[in-house]
Amino acid sequence: MVGYLISLAIFISTYALFSLGLNLQWGYTGLINFGHIAFMTLGAYTTVLLSLNGVPMLVAALLGALLAAFLGLLIGLSTLRLREDYLAIVTIGVSEVIRLIALNEEELTKGTRGVYGYPLPLAQLEPNMLVKFGMSAVVTGIFGIGLWKLWCWLTQLPRLQPQGSDLQALPDQPERSPKFGSRHTLLFGGYVGCLGLLVVSLWLSFSVNLGFLAFGVVPLGIGAGLPYLQRSQPIQQFKAQPWTIHLSLVAATLTLGFVLMIYWAGITQIWDYTYKGGLLWILIVTVALVFWRLEALVNSPWGRVLKAIREDEEVAKALGKNVFRYKLQSLMIGGAIAGLAGAFYAWQLTFINPDGFIPLITFQAWIIVVLGGSGNNVGTLLGAMIFWAYDAVTRLVLPSLLPFDDARLGAFRIMVIGLLMIVIMMWRPQGILGKKDELTLSR
Repeated sequence: MVGYLISLAIFISTYALFSLGLNLQWGYTGLINFGHIAFMTLGAYTTVLLSLNGVPMLVAALLGALLAAFLGLLIGLSTLRLREDYLAIVTIGVSEVIRLIALNEEELTKGTRGVYGYPLPLAQLEPNMLVKFGMSAVVTGIFGIGLWKLWCWLTQLPRLQPQGSDLQALPDQPERSPKFGSRHTLLFGGYVGCLGLLVVSLWLSFSVNLGFLAFGVVPLGIGAGLPYLQRSQPIQQFKAQPWTIHLSLVAATLTLGFVLMIYWAGITQIWDYTYKGGLLWILIVTVALVFWRLEALVNSPWGRVLKAIREDEEVAKALGKNVFRYKLQSLMIGGAIAGLAGAFYAWQLTFINPDGFIPLITFQAWIIVVLGGSGNNVGTLLGAMIFWAYDAVTRLVLPSLLPFDDARLGAFRIMVIGLLMIVIMMWRPQGILGKKDELTLSR
């Protein structure tokens, strides 16, 4: 069970890293890239082929990211001065060209036989107690910061203002700063209890019997009622959209439980060291660093120019900004991030061939970005977690519920996620954490 959670966490982190690059290109800049897998393919093959020839793995991964950025430069120089749909057509064509080259090149990529037996990071490491403690401390710090951010968001959730002009005007109330008063403490205590029950039910369902999932309904129901325990604003303000707050709290509670399960599995694998545990540690650190720098970039003047280009590039041009250069930079940085994700994808699989880089992976990244909220890096991380949680649960639960063979079951799972995406687009077209006034599809 722990091994399965570790593999699931690696895939979540890899796809989150991969989707962060797409979110920079489309969510922040408005570049429609339907061939994002091309950057991952180039990064993966460059990393493993260079490492097989004696290049240090870190250098090989960085060179793979640089080569993916160079591919973005070539695509951008030929398409970014044209209409947006040309970029979409060219990127999906380039991705197929690269895959077909890898499929038919026997000497370099080994064609359909694929590449295997390449060096893996930290595979030979035998950490002592001090190293294990340091690795655990780093992971704990990263998860702690993430949970603290989520907690800050939860304490603000019951204070959300209603939307819509049909509500009766309420008297002005003095603005309160969020403090850990009695009501916030009650909210916090309730979530701790709900979270504990939820984690226990999830753990028992995965390790003992899926029937224990039914016990998860209780903490979810309690968590859904917690908004009414917070009376910092009149209860009438909640009646405008109580289901929105409920769904947000349920999603947050599920996310907390899932994150803590992965954290526990990761710490277990560090102390009882395996290669997958070491790979997950490197991947978590990499995702944290990339996320940190991306947040700094998109909240800087450079990022604000990207948002201006996404909304109306003619206005950005009128303000004297070199729109072509900014678009090119966004495409190259997003491609480099995807190339770096390709290295981790190859290290996770320990074997790569062209069939592992199909266009479907690009559209899975689009699902993650749209689901979490375009133009929001936190939403991309949340979207990756929700997508792979759905994938894991349906793989475990549906075979016992539906009399389908593997092929039909796979098609049914795709149909279900398509239906879920339609529902989400009707409910929140901007995604879970996206901002509707920044939605590029509304133009």
